[in-house]
Amino acid sequence: MSSYGLRHYIPVGALARREPVVGDEPYLRLSLGFVPRWYHDRLGSDFSEKWHLDPVYRYQSVLKMRQYLHQRFPMVPEFQPRMRGATEERCATISSCHGVMLMPMLYGRQVVYTPDGWPDSVPNQYIPKEELKKLRPFDLSVHPVVVQLWQQMDIIEANWGAIDGYLVEWGVLNIAFRVRGPDIFADMVDDSGFVEALFEHITQTILDLFRLVQARQRASGFPVNQLSVSNCVANMISPNFYRRFVLPYDLRLSREFERFGVHTCNWDATPYLDAIRTIDKVGYLDMGIMSDMRRTREMFPDARRCVLLGPVTLLQKSIPEIRTMIEKIADELAPCDICVGDVDTATPDETVLAVIRLLEEVSWEKGQG
Repeated sequence: MSSYGLRHYIPVGALARREPVVGDEPYLRLSLGFVPRWYHDRLGSDFSEKWHLDPVYRYQSVLKMRQYLHQRFPMVPEFQPRMRGATEERCATISSCHGVMLMPMLYGRQVVYTPDGWPDSVPNQYIPKEELKKLRPFDLSVHPVVVQLWQQMDIIEANWGAIDGYLVEWGVLNIAFRVRGPDIFADMVDDSGFVEALFEHITQTILDLFRLVQARQRASGFPVNQLSVSNCVANMISPNFYRRFVLPYDLRLSREFERFGVHTCNWDATPYLDAIRTIDKVGYLDMGIMSDMRRTREMFPDARRCVLLGPVTLLQKSIPEIRTMIEKIADELAPCDICVGDVDTATPDETVLAVIRLLEEVSWEKGQG
């Protein structure tokens, strides 16, 4: 494994992110996560605005969730307590503060918070194109969103020391889609100059924010120097448009951090592999199972690769069918991660436990060869 590898990571109560590999990952490594409603229904966890603004409240909430997860799924290493004195260090966190809305909030998008869901945007209230054309560089030192985030980091450091966690690092297209709306795709055809100017502004804002936050985290004792862009809507544009409009900014971002990863969501990543391969030092790459996994393994031997199995898999597939899928992943992509994320309340714990055992069995069997 490369020295710059990243692996799939779902912080408790938060959206999936990436974290550095540690070198002892199993042949098939499970990354397991649950939707907010799962915690809300079982523990009364409240993911309303206070969860995203108050780090003390969030610490107590995440600690309760982690303890419950460890009780229900004690064989999952990521759920085991990791104590630093009297502190569970991963609960004193900024992970997923404001979720996917953090960057759009910088551009003025309004947020809707709910007790049992992730933060979301107010529907159909995008920033007008004329306003986006007038954008100037943000002074993040006085931006209210960043000032409030900084205050949270002050509280975490004062109470617990190291500022753990990973904010949601969206790519330029994801952010533009939330800010401009679906018209961003028509803009690529009709007004490419506007798109390039907007993407340049977004890229610089990403760099300014994450350099600032991660420097503060490192100073507190949490070693982080990475970016993992989420290109969830890349499959809504052609590979040629990805290469033209998104790749230049992914290339630029990749050069600014020690570790860099690409999240393509649960889609077919195959048409985009050649373009992504031009990015130097890709430490992480994920995809859906319909992707050409053998080719991915050949093209990205130094990356920690990951397949995303959506929650529908657990609801609609039998255990033998899931075993067949896992064996296919093991044969074609491993060593790698398998993400079973967004597990909903409709999925029984017995099914989750069966998948955990199944993955352990296949990992041991295939990893011995």
